[in-house]
Amino acid sequence: MKYSTAIAALATAVVAAPNGVIDLGDDVKLVPRVPRAVQRVEALREITRGLKGAGTHGLNHAATNNTDASYSNNWAGAVQIGTGFDSVVGTIQVPTPSVPSGSSDQEQYSASAWVGIDGDTCSTAILQTGVDFYAGRGGVYFDAWYEWYPDYAYTFSGFSISAGDTVVMSVDASSKKAGTVTLENKTTGKKVSHSFSAESDELCEYNAEWIVEDFQVGSGLIPFADFDSVTFTDASPSVEGSTIINIRQNNEVFTDCSTSGTTEVTCDYVG
Repeated sequence: MKYSTAIAALATAVVAAPNGVIDLGDDVKLVPRVPRAVQRVEALREITRGLKGAGTHGLNHAATNNTDASYSNNWAGAVQIGTGFDSVVGTIQVPTPSVPSGSSDQEQYSASAWVGIDGDTCSTAILQTGVDFYAGRGGVYFDAWYEWYPDYAYTFSGFSISAGDTVVMSVDASSKKAGTVTLENKTTGKKVSHSFSAESDELCEYNAEWIVEDFQVGSGLIPFADFDSVTFTDASPSVEGSTIINIRQNNEVFTDCSTSGTTEVTCDYVG
């Protein structure tokens, strides 16, 4: 079964098997969306702040260029902290993920790129949308999703994505309990959106985010894919002055993120 024909069933399958993998046929298996939400907020509570000057002391991977970065075990990118963030936009060119050097191609590796509101200094809710990329087990695969945490993340059906596509991501909160997420593939001309209303968990509108994520499956993080580089362009609001976060797991740094000007966030894989 081709990936594009299986996506329509993915969200349903996710709910039915929250801690397993989803079999798309032809030996293609994708991790489910459901467990992702749990790790997002719980892991962010573990972010180490105030490491200016600490660099990568004691770490096993290459040093990052940004010694002011904070660290998380699953988020990398830029976070604006303030008030009144009710809209976030960013555009990426979908990368070609690969199996990390020295790793088995019989395993599945993944990463996710998304934009969102809240989840850093406010953990009551997150409004977000993005794209996942998978490598290993014989191929490269992609999917697109949306979420109002703490509800599950759901897959957009019928939204084709390929490496090299230009995808515009946007989240707009019309209130602290309602909003719309949109993904537009400029390469294919396709556009999808989803609207939320009367959500029980309120946004704070304290954070605007442009994130590359290593998400959770069951009780652990899925092996992190080598995504090479992801750049969010045409970012809004301004990324100037953002908090930079890099992924660090077991004293190993896997990303090097930075901002450029007011509209660009770049995360490089350095694992």
